[in-house]
Amino acid sequence: MFAPLRSPRPLTAVLALALGAALLAPPAAAAPVQAPAPATVTSPSRHVDPFVGTAGGGNTYPGAVRPFGMISWSPTTTPGDQTDTGAANGYHYGTTRVRGFALTHVNGAGCHPGAAGDVPIMPVTVPVDSSPSADAADEVFASDFDHARESAEPGRYTVTLDNGVRTDLAVGDRAGLGAFSFPEGEPAALLFRTSNSLNGSEDAEIRIDEESRTVSGSVLTGAFCGQRANGGENNRRSYYRLHFTARFDTAFSEVGTWEDDRLRPGTTEASGGEGYDRSARRGTGSGGYVGFPEGSDVRVRVGISYVSGENAAANLDAEVSAGDTVDAVAERARRAWDDRLGAVRVGGGTEEEYSVFYTALYHALLQPNLVSDVDGRYPGMDGEAHRVADGQGAQYTNFSGWDQYRAQIQLLALLEPEVAGDFAQSLLNFAGQNGGVWDRWVHVNGPTHVMTGDPSAATLATFVAMGADGFDTGAAYGSLRAQATEPHPDGLSDAGCPGQCEGQRPGLERYLELRYAPQDDCHCWGGAAETLEASVADGALAHWAARTGRDADAELFGARGGYWRNVFDPDEGYIRPRNADGSWSGAFDPASQHGFAQGSGATYTWMVPQDVAGLAEAMGGRERAAERLDGFFRTPDGEWSVGGGDPLRYDPTNEPGIHAPWLYNALGQPWKTQETVREIASSQYGTGPEGLPGNDDLGTMSAWYVFAALGLFPQAPGRAELLLSGPAFPYARIAPAGRPPITVAAPGAGPDAVYVHAVRLDGAVYGRSWLPESFVLEGGHLSFALSATPNTAWATGEDALPIDR
Repeated sequence: MFAPLRSPRPLTAVLALALGAALLAPPAAAAPVQAPAPATVTSPSRHVDPFVGTAGGGNTYPGAVRPFGMISWSPTTTPGDQTDTGAANGYHYGTTRVRGFALTHVNGAGCHPGAAGDVPIMPVTVPVDSSPSADAADEVFASDFDHARESAEPGRYTVTLDNGVRTDLAVGDRAGLGAFSFPEGEPAALLFRTSNSLNGSEDAEIRIDEESRTVSGSVLTGAFCGQRANGGENNRRSYYRLHFTARFDTAFSEVGTWEDDRLRPGTTEASGGEGYDRSARRGTGSGGYVGFPEGSDVRVRVGISYVSGENAAANLDAEVSAGDTVDAVAERARRAWDDRLGAVRVGGGTEEEYSVFYTALYHALLQPNLVSDVDGRYPGMDGEAHRVADGQGAQYTNFSGWDQYRAQIQLLALLEPEVAGDFAQSLLNFAGQNGGVWDRWVHVNGPTHVMTGDPSAATLATFVAMGADGFDTGAAYGSLRAQATEPHPDGLSDAGCPGQCEGQRPGLERYLELRYAPQDDCHCWGGAAETLEASVADGALAHWAARTGRDADAELFGARGGYWRNVFDPDEGYIRPRNADGSWSGAFDPASQHGFAQGSGATYTWMVPQDVAGLAEAMGGRERAAERLDGFFRTPDGEWSVGGGDPLRYDPTNEPGIHAPWLYNALGQPWKTQETVREIASSQYGTGPEGLPGNDDLGTMSAWYVFAALGLFPQAPGRAELLLSGPAFPYARIAPAGRPPITVAAPGAGPDAVYVHAVRLDGAVYGRSWLPESFVLEGGHLSFALSATPNTAWATGEDALPIDR
């Protein structure tokens, strides 16, 4: 039957409840044991393993990159097809054949091929006597390698290929230095496969200047997720041009270019793309090569830009000098990583624990990525060059919004508030150049429309709540409010659906009328998922409005934050898609993805972080909701089921349910949060190539682990409150630049000490399972008493529960 439309409590009442609860004295608890803080890690970068996640679906890459860097120089592995690669983002640990070392990458995105992988540069020791583009199976101009002769560290990647060439790469922010040592007795050449981006290209060009020993050019490409079956044709298009300038310290002994299957020895210019149809790409494209005397040791400095060739050269001159060595560039990168990773210093752990933790933090701080040059110019979403706004440090890009707003955005705001502010301004700038539309998945300067919902609203509201205010907050709020309240023509388009629907608030007029997205008229991936995403975004906007005195908007968006109720089936007890006439769409099946996006109804039913109390009420109360949640993480016989693969249970490889372990705090059973978080962290994360449970999704899964290890997790988008669980380390110090530090002491922390028995906050006994936003903004000291047995009394009282909305 059609459930009645219900609105949540007015936001003013909610805020009054929050204030009243905040004034209540916390329940008494035993004091945690006081102990001297253990020594903390001194060089976090030494504990990072860039190979983590390069197998098992993590889709990370091991190459040289700096924090938030534009250039990421990493191998493209091949399974024997130059239009394919070992994994989505160019490298798979189990695919040990390389066709080049590309200059750009995206961390952990799931589409295969993924994005970027631009301008692979390949050292070869065979005569260049045929077109590399004609080598469609990567039989001639590729090389095998052995992991025993491969190494990676933050900012540096080194491998000796089976063809005998030792390749050593290190990078700055926008430029890098490569050293290629060729063996004696063999030809020596470098191929510039300018058209061979991971997804193909529309056009490419190359120029070789023998006198200045320079190779330059560009590739016009894009097509992120363009090969995906569900809507990918919408993105089989170009939206950026990457320019490069490469300067050598060794004279060329030969030069040449190729176009499609035609090799052109002695020529110095070529052009031509591959297109985006994989079957038609084979054997097409263009590039150039430069040769050297046998046994040469060749150094090449490479700069890139998304604006112009001149800017690529300027970026190169600013960051890597002619006298630099790979060691010197790598050392600067290591110091940069130590500075960023050092925002969190942990102590008292094992070497393996440090490796898992700091590798996760490393992956979380790879993005957003610089897109502006040293002169401040960057490519706008309108295709024109722009310059960063006054007061903006840099323009950033690569926003996997649907993924990131759930954990990575909060970690960025906590540890890098200045970068977060610049990133917010960057997204505002892009939206202004895109007709006021905030795209949910921005790659370079391209609106790709990938996934669903309006994550920009949740993201910027979170930045504001967590104090990352270095952007035009008034303009941003006004623009996001307009997107949420004024229907846009794109919202009625089905282009790209279901996976890349154009509308960022699809079918908005109908949504506001029905108070849910109708499955049979939603112009979206799935009506139930879209309703939940919009409810989260609107709930976040309500908090933003309330904290800035926009009371009417706070009421408006607060009510809309409760629209999730209109796709909750009270008879079945699950979120379900429904049609415009109010009927439920399809037969009830909580294991089905009908109406959802990359997740089942069983997973999405828990995706109401902004109104856990309301969800519990709809399920029959907190006790009943907790029983239901037990069944989400365990089989009927009580065994853990947190590895994915069962659509009725928790999936650690994708985002819609990753907040669910912390829901127990609001249900009055925080010890279950503690044991569930620890089980997921210990069983799904680890060292080695398979150390991530699934796609890292631009640092989201890694950010989840960082929070889990610290015993903290963001309560809901648009808020700064943190939920508590048991820390994994005896000591941690979180010290973002310009902010008071946060320290977390848990002297008994260890694999068996999972449960919280008592907490002190700044020395006072603390009996709640959550922390106020003032803790993030003002810092403080937390101390935990942990045990191997649960304390079922701690933080279970009504006044100890997290306050919703």
